[in-house]
Amino acid sequence: MSNRILVTGGAGFLGSHLCERLLSEGHEVICLDNFGSGQRDNIKELEKLSTFTVIDRDVRLTGSLPSVDRIYHLASRASPADFTDFPVNIALANTQGTQRLLDHSRACDARMVFASTSEVYGDPEVHPQPETYTGNVNIRGIRGCYDESKRFGETLTVAYQRKFDLDTRTVRIFNTYGPRMRPNDGRVIPTFVTQAVRGDDLTIYGDGEQTRSFCYVEDLIEGLVSLMRVEGPEYDVYNIGKENEHTIKELAQEVLNLTDTESGIVHEPLPEDDPSQRRPDISRAKAELNWEPEISLREGLNKTIEQFKRNMNSV
Repeated sequence: MSNRILVTGGAGFLGSHLCERLLSEGHEVICLDNFGSGQRDNIKELEKLSTFTVIDRDVRLTGSLPSVDRIYHLASRASPADFTDFPVNIALANTQGTQRLLDHSRACDARMVFASTSEVYGDPEVHPQPETYTGNVNIRGIRGCYDESKRFGETLTVAYQRKFDLDTRTVRIFNTYGPRMRPNDGRVIPTFVTQAVRGDDLTIYGDGEQTRSFCYVEDLIEGLVSLMRVEGPEYDVYNIGKENEHTIKELAQEVLNLTDTESGIVHEPLPEDDPSQRRPDISRAKAELNWEPEISLREGLNKTIEQFKRNMNSV
């Protein structure tokens, strides 16, 4: 059955891939984006379709929205590079913007997925991180505008669910990568790939022993769609990410190997509140959503590197 679906942040990295997937399934898709970090190029082919509509607006602002059956709320800058320059925008997109969408969900009786983040776990003291872990977040730190606003967005979503019996689900997204990430995004994979393709040295912050898990975008989108699709989920929050775990030093070496570059590695001081380890427990998603990532880090990196090379050669 086709639905009318609103995707906020639909021109962003994840949002554009999600819009593309939903359109391929025959749904009508409405993309809401203010193009702060989203890029028009990400959706230029989609705009040729009669089933795709773009609303150029900040999710925090009032204004009428069309009636829909489903809402994916992905709108928020997520790059650490933006935490210093856009802290208020980020904090309000995840709080005020979330409230506006929850109100719209009530008005339409629409099912809604709120895109939270593994950053709600902060620098975790529990490893790997299950959904029951409440995190270790510095609410006044540089990352707090994102970490804490996502935490409150979750609180608000649950409050609406309890008070108004809304059908809401929350997904905690772990590190995701792939084509359409901005070269200057500030996250580790686009940074390493851009540096390697240019022949620049790769910048590792700290000693590089901190760990992350890396999920390719196609797998992540499958997880989002699976969460929206399931009827009457047992839980209201699910981790979506890959259970692989690599040190940043290992990731850097893999990028160097795959790009066949002369680049080396340089070290810079570790940023404030940078998590020492991060890996999801995805037992819930495996059991109830029948979802598990399939694309290996090497395969995903090769696809990402090829797209970055094409884009950089066309400039």
